[in-house]
Amino acid sequence: MPVRLSRTTLVIVLTFGLLIFWFFSRLHFHPASPPFFRGFYPPGALRAWLKEEDARYMQAVNERQDLIVKWGPSARQIDPYPSHGEFYTIWDFFIPAFQCPHRVQRLGTLGDGGKWVCGMDRVARKDNCVIYSVGINDESSFEAALLNRAPNCQVWGYDFSVDSFGPEIEEVPDLKRRAHFHSWALGGEDKYSETDNPKMYTLQTLMAMNGHNFIDILKIDIEGAEFESLAALIESYTPSTPDVPTVLPFGQLQIEIHARHGHERFAEFANWWVALERAGLRPFWTEPNLVYVNLVRGVGPELAEYSFINVRGDHALVSDNF
Repeated sequence: MPVRLSRTTLVIVLTFGLLIFWFFSRLHFHPASPPFFRGFYPPGALRAWLKEEDARYMQAVNERQDLIVKWGPSARQIDPYPSHGEFYTIWDFFIPAFQCPHRVQRLGTLGDGGKWVCGMDRVARKDNCVIYSVGINDESSFEAALLNRAPNCQVWGYDFSVDSFGPEIEEVPDLKRRAHFHSWALGGEDKYSETDNPKMYTLQTLMAMNGHNFIDILKIDIEGAEFESLAALIESYTPSTPDVPTVLPFGQLQIEIHARHGHERFAEFANWWVALERAGLRPFWTEPNLVYVNLVRGVGPELAEYSFINVRGDHALVSDNF
């Protein structure tokens, strides 16, 4: 005679079964599934997902070459801001095709000043985190938002055109005590003798002066000097052995790129961008600076904000240990 279960027993069995299904579905990892790694994932899952995502990113790199052939056919023939009916600008060749595996959110003021950040929750959990901000211009809403979200973070700021952070930090004692400012410039070489004004330092020199070997969040907005500054940094961290990959000393980069005053020449710009990619940087977000276009009437779309994740190393955004 078959055993009949009571209604209460059936509810308990079904509930228990659903709980087991939910738990093991969390353990099962699909490389192509949506990101946000939040516990209950097997060791190596994040690395595996990043590897899969990098393969997808390479498809966008191949499509870039196809677009160059279409409008060039060589890189030196590409007009960055065409005015004869062509349907592209320089930014269409360099899309943020990499997906950050964590929550992406915009921190700082709306409009010019805010930045898109990957995995802030993971960075905020660190006992000590380091933020560098180069290019302040009296507006520090982004830096203040980072410090508010991460009580264990400190920020080092540099800008030769101003004397301090903006009021968002200077007028808040709890934030100001975790902020360190110098009126110095970032560049591709060191120039800090008594006669140099402003004094210029490479990023690697600044890190050595501060006793840092890693930066969790690096923000750069330096009106075109980003090209030589990052080129020098990559060169200094590139191993002499060809088969050894470059591992840069930061987890993510928020940067405003100024493709103007000669830096918009497509072939040179593309070579600089490819150097970033070869060093392990992958763009996951972009935002055109339309405020600049609106304020300075008659200029082209020369400025764009980009956010990059460093897919190499062992830091909060790429390691299963965080």
